[in-house]
Amino acid sequence: MMDIKALRERLQLGLVIPAHPLALKANRQLDERRQRALSRYYLAAGAGGLAVGVHTTQFEIHAGEVGLYAPVLNIALEEALRFVSDGGDRPVMIAGLVGETQQATKEARLAREAGYDCGLLSVSAFRDRTDEEVLEHARTVADIIPLFGFYLQPAVGGRILSYDFWRRFADIENVVAIKMAPFDRYHTLDVVRAVAESGRHKEIALYTGNDDTIIMDLLTTFPFDKIRIAGGLLGQWAVWTKKAVELLEHIKSIRPETSIPADLVRLNAELTDANAALFDPRHQFAGCIPGVHEVLRRQGLLKGRWCVNPEEQLSPGQIEEIDRVYEAYPHLNDDAFVAAHLNEWLS
Repeated sequence: MMDIKALRERLQLGLVIPAHPLALKANRQLDERRQRALSRYYLAAGAGGLAVGVHTTQFEIHAGEVGLYAPVLNIALEEALRFVSDGGDRPVMIAGLVGETQQATKEARLAREAGYDCGLLSVSAFRDRTDEEVLEHARTVADIIPLFGFYLQPAVGGRILSYDFWRRFADIENVVAIKMAPFDRYHTLDVVRAVAESGRHKEIALYTGNDDTIIMDLLTTFPFDKIRIAGGLLGQWAVWTKKAVELLEHIKSIRPETSIPADLVRLNAELTDANAALFDPRHQFAGCIPGVHEVLRRQGLLKGRWCVNPEEQLSPGQIEEIDRVYEAYPHLNDDAFVAAHLNEWLS
C-alpha cells in the first residue's frame, strides 16, 4: 500500500486505469487463468493502475453468496506485485467499494489489508438518502482507506449529486481523486468547480469516466483555476488498452499548446462512436459489460462473454455495431499487440 503522499503524486501525473473485467468459464465460475491474463495485459500495455471490483468487474461479485470479491482483488494484486518484481512500476491499485456503510467499511478493511491503495466508492445504495447521509458514509469509509470518489451515471445505478455535495466531499481529508462518470457536461462541471473552489485541486486528482467524451475531457483546460483532468478510469480502457496509453501520453505531450489539433477532435468522435457500440446506450447500457467482453473474446483474452447474471447479454443489433466500428476504426484496436503476447499472458 502506497503512502498517501506518493499516491497523490502518482494520480496527479495522469494514468490510464482500466476498469478490470471478470473472466468466467461457461459454468459461470471464475476462470483464474484468464483473470490473471487480463491483469498481465493491462500492465504490459502500460496501464498505471487497476480498478478491481468496480462496475465493469460486475457488482454481483460483492454478494456473499457469489464469493468472488476477495479472490478477484487478490489475483489482481498478485499480478501487480509480480509485475513490479519483474522491474515494472508499481501500479495504483483501486478496489471498488459498494453497499451500505457496514458492507463498504468491511470491504475497505479487506482491501486495505490486502494492500490496495484506495477505494472507489459507489453510493448506489444511497440513491434515496440525503447528501448529508452520503457524506457521513464517505467520511466513515475514508477513515479506513483513501477514497477515489465516484460520480456514476443514474442509468447504471448512480444518482445525481449537486455541486454543494461535491464541494463538501472535497473537504474530506482522505480523498485522493474523483472519477467523473455522469455522462453529462453540466454535472461534470459541478465536480471540477467544486474541487477548484475547495483549494485542493493539487491534492485531489480528477479522472474522467465519461466514456462518451474521453478525449475532449482530457484535452480541456477548465476555467476554474485552469484545472485539467489528469487521466481516466474507464470501462472503455478495459479494451484496446495499449492504444489508450499511447493516446494519453500524446495528449499530455501537447497540453501546453493553445489549440486542439483537428485530428484529435475527429478521433474523439470516432472513439465515442466505437464506445456506443460496446456500451450500448441505445438500450440504456444494458449490453455494456458483454460488449467489453466481446472485444476481449475476439482478442483471445476471454473464452466467452459470460456474466454472473445469465440475463446480462448483448442487446439486439449490438454485435453488428461492434463489427461496424471494428471495420471503420482499425486504428483504435490493439489486436496486434495482444496477439504478440497472448500465449505469454495465458501461461
